[in-house]
Amino acid sequence: MGWPDSVIWWHCYPLRFVDAEREAIDHVEHRLWRLANWLDYVLELGANGLLLAPVFASRTHGYDTLDHDRIDPRLGDDADFDDLVRKAKERGVRVLLDGVFNHVSHEHDIVRRALADGPDSASGRWIRWVDGYPRGFEGNLDLVELDLANPAVQDYVVGVMTHWLDRGVDGWRLDAAYAAGPEAWRPIVERVKRAHPDAWILAEVIHGDYVDFVERSGVDSVTEYELWKAIWSSLNDRNLHELAWTLTRHARFASRFRPLNFVGNHDTTRIATQLIDGRHLALADALLLLLPGVPAIYAGDEQGFTAEKTDGPTGDDAVRPPFPVDPGGLAPFGRPTFELHQRLVHLRRTHPWLAWAGLSVGAVTNDTIAINLDGGHERLTLALNAGDEAAELPGLNGPLQVPAHAWALA
Repeated sequence: MGWPDSVIWWHCYPLRFVDAEREAIDHVEHRLWRLANWLDYVLELGANGLLLAPVFASRTHGYDTLDHDRIDPRLGDDADFDDLVRKAKERGVRVLLDGVFNHVSHEHDIVRRALADGPDSASGRWIRWVDGYPRGFEGNLDLVELDLANPAVQDYVVGVMTHWLDRGVDGWRLDAAYAAGPEAWRPIVERVKRAHPDAWILAEVIHGDYVDFVERSGVDSVTEYELWKAIWSSLNDRNLHELAWTLTRHARFASRFRPLNFVGNHDTTRIATQLIDGRHLALADALLLLLPGVPAIYAGDEQGFTAEKTDGPTGDDAVRPPFPVDPGGLAPFGRPTFELHQRLVHLRRTHPWLAWAGLSVGAVTNDTIAINLDGGHERLTLALNAGDEAAELPGLNGPLQVPAHAWALA
């Protein structure tokens, strides 16, 4: 059992968390201390990992990187970052960085050199081209794709990843890892793992065969978007057969690696908004924290934050809100949801084998499902009831009585 089997991430978006995204980038403004103010809150929640969206110098939102070796001046400087990592380590909190290596800002020096020297030059081969023009990530011309198959680019990415691992971080999230494909990441991951064998490397993958991606790339985990979609969709449609089908795939994934489970992140509508019936929030949270895999709680979801992701230039703003300077600034109405998360985390800590448990689906109807979790010497059933009447579901340790719109673990 390695440390990732016991980690529960609290995922936050630093540039928006400290209300800095729209501030000037021409001077250093020390703001990371505001994030450090929340470390004790992370522990109170029961989490022990800080999964950060980009912290490196960028042009606007963090995913248009200008310099992977420099902390974004809107957040602070190296000393501010070192202080955050030190305070996290003192509390036993792991730190995961967001590695935006698939693409960089069109103003990055890498792109400037490529444009100056042309596609057939050594500098030009650092980026991808289409018809003589830099290729934009998913059509965004301000995000120029790097050619991760180029050994020089691989050297660069490995250098960045090992530099910050040397500085004390515990792992990386590889943004848009799906775009370059698993083979492009394999040599990078292997070299980083040789230098830091305990580092945990998570790949952002949305569609496809997750097991295949893990095996061909060498990463430790991928983002479990299939489970995310099935959770809210099956509850909204009152069709837990959809969830049952997805859980059969999740069981296969979890038998080969630890998927990153989530019900919300910085790219999705808040789960409290996504669900049609607010009473089902507790069911979604139970699935997040009690299924095999590695849970990530998107900052604010544990308080019942609501927000919808929309299309357009400001479509992400609502789901990436500024936070108070410290937890004392939170409104009191979120406390019941916070305490639910605490209870669920406590159950997971009480049964640490849930991280790698075998999973099978028992009885299932449109409104109810029994999920059997097998830890070898221990076995439990997680039962969900999305219906309007109490229900009895068969469990591994006997029948479970589940009230309407509730969950039970026994």
